[in-house]
Amino acid sequence: MSNYQVHPSAIVDDGAVIGEGSRVWHFVHVCSGAKIGKGVSLGQNVFVGNKVTIGDKCKIQNNVSVYDNVHLEDGVFCGPSMVFTNVYNPRSLIERKDEYRDTLVKRGATLGANCTIVCGVTIGEFAFVGAGAVINKNVPAYALMVGVPAKQIGWMSEFGERLNLPVLGEGEELCQHSGASYVLKNNSLSKVG
Repeated sequence: MSNYQVHPSAIVDDGAVIGEGSRVWHFVHVCSGAKIGKGVSLGQNVFVGNKVTIGDKCKIQNNVSVYDNVHLEDGVFCGPSMVFTNVYNPRSLIERKDEYRDTLVKRGATLGANCTIVCGVTIGEFAFVGAGAVINKNVPAYALMVGVPAKQIGWMSEFGERLNLPVLGEGEELCQHSGASYVLKNNSLSKVG
């Protein structure tokens, strides 16, 4: 008996590792090589490839495909119908499975609904990618990214609130909800204490 929930319509291939307390909802397919942490939610119609790792307490909303070479650290949120790629220049007539590029989404990052993450990038801790954005470059920790292609327009707290700090420059700000302090120095944001 498993220590996680799987809806009867879902397919979990033999060999897949799924952590305690995870939930696999309607019409999900988890491939045999996937490694999924504890307390993960895989929404309706999610696909998880063989060469994928998903950390603890991630939420993958409906209609998301997590393809090979995508790695999510703990606490990543993938909004409905957001997109990962794993080949930079796909062609139907040319086999490029040996050209997959790694994508790393670090702890606590949010990927908004319908955004696209072009393969080969790293998205920093607690970064926030707005709905519909297209990420084609690395994203700094705590950065707020919007647009096509995405541009940084600000900084976000770990609580998920926008901080009143310039994109470039220096400053210090308290998160109004958590009281945590953040320092911007050398165009890099860090949480203090």
